[in-house]
Amino acid sequence: MEKKSGSTVLKTIVADITTLAMDAIVNAANSSLMGGGGVDGAIHRAGGPEILQECKEIVDKIGRLPTGEAVITTAGRMPSKHVIHTVGPVWHGGRKGEPELLGHCYRNSLQAARKNGLRRIAFPSISTGVYGYPVEEAADVAVRSVIETIQAHPGDFDEILFCGFDAGTERKYARALDVEDL
Repeated sequence: MEKKSGSTVLKTIVADITTLAMDAIVNAANSSLMGGGGVDGAIHRAGGPEILQECKEIVDKIGRLPTGEAVITTAGRMPSKHVIHTVGPVWHGGRKGEPELLGHCYRNSLQAARKNGLRRIAFPSISTGVYGYPVEEAADVAVRSVIETIQAHPGDFDEILFCGFDAGTERKYARALDVEDL
């Protein structure tokens, strides 16, 4: 699925996010920034020790990364230039501010990208793995948050990808993108 909002192209794709050549890929990190399972582990493995070293330096300065916040590192050995690390919320049925926190992940990641002049960004499906956020609900929040951000900052982004690791996830993001008015 592909749509355009102003000059920004928004796409859904099925891919291993670690293989994409973008200005930045987003990591669905844990608050320790030390790697883990899912996307986080894959990014740390593919990027190599430089990412872990930079994450350690960030944690030494700020402590654990709060849910919804974002920080940036280089991408190590991956084809992208940078990794934006954000911590998604754990799903508790939507009653503990999960949609707002997830929206912050996307907005703060794009803010980090803007601050660093990065125009092509790829997002994974944040919080939908071990954190248990239902993919369909997460896709709605993700697409809405990204569109609101790019509309508030027209011309700052060239391309935003919603990268599903499997076709089922990609379809849910495509549906969310399809129903949004741009």
